[in-house]
Amino acid sequence: MKAAEVLGALLAELWAGYKARVPYAAQYEKMAREKGGAVHNDHIAFRTFNCAVGTQPAGVIGISRIFEALGYERKDQYDFTEKKLTAWHFEHKTNPDSPKIFISQLEVDKLPAEGQAIIKDAVKNAHDPLTSTDLELLSALQGGEEIDEHTAQTLTESLVDFFARHWDIPARKAVEEANKHSQYAAWTLLHGNSVNHFTAWINKQNVSAWPDIEATVEALKAAGIPMKKEYEGEKGSKLRQSSTEAVMEKVEVRESDGSIGKIEWSYAYYELAERGLVDGKEFSGFLGPQATNLFEMTKT
Repeated sequence: MKAAEVLGALLAELWAGYKARVPYAAQYEKMAREKGGAVHNDHIAFRTFNCAVGTQPAGVIGISRIFEALGYERKDQYDFTEKKLTAWHFEHKTNPDSPKIFISQLEVDKLPAEGQAIIKDAVKNAHDPLTSTDLELLSALQGGEEIDEHTAQTLTESLVDFFARHWDIPARKAVEEANKHSQYAAWTLLHGNSVNHFTAWINKQNVSAWPDIEATVEALKAAGIPMKKEYEGEKGSKLRQSSTEAVMEKVEVRESDGSIGKIEWSYAYYELAERGLVDGKEFSGFLGPQATNLFEMTKT
């Protein structure tokens, strides 16, 4: 199997796991297919910390190394100064239909000293679940080599396992204190490398009854799916976005007495993106101010 096939298997597994946690996405998929349409994801987003994270590479590199090995290349950078975030998006080198990858990192050292200490202490013992064998296989795929089906399946399982939290269960107090400095920090402490969101590519859904993002949003609202109240981007602009509300989950935390409890926290929303044309080509990037507002959809 080549890199493209391993990528396809990985994305399918991530999408299946995400739908199980975000039923709004599964409902959108069912509705679109019932109307003869198709589901294409525009992009997938991830969050991470730009600081020492145990044996896992710090910041965006920890995640991007996987996608770059499977055919992606880094494109534009986005700076969110107020939120102390930096992000990049990645596009597949040869397959424009492959979802873009959007990875952001919290610049931990720009937080107040108390916030820095909370995060660095919580993630200091993280382990990198990718073994040397996994990394060697990724390197081989990146170099154009093929691997056998059994090896590819084992590698895919390792890659899927990577997209979770790989540090100890965070303390309730650490999550609550981190949230005062950055809701992004609290979310990432709880969910680690998990998918932050998938995004419906409205341009490719091919549902005649939903010719644009507005019609799609109205259909989802009519089906009882709670939606973001405002759109990001003007009608007819190069990027217009909306999303469902984020689902809530009960996530494990360590209580002050050392026992394991549960805290209710946001997990993910399902985003929708409609892309306009720039110089006759579909706009493939992202717009900082719009992304800033979408970050807020996981605020707890």
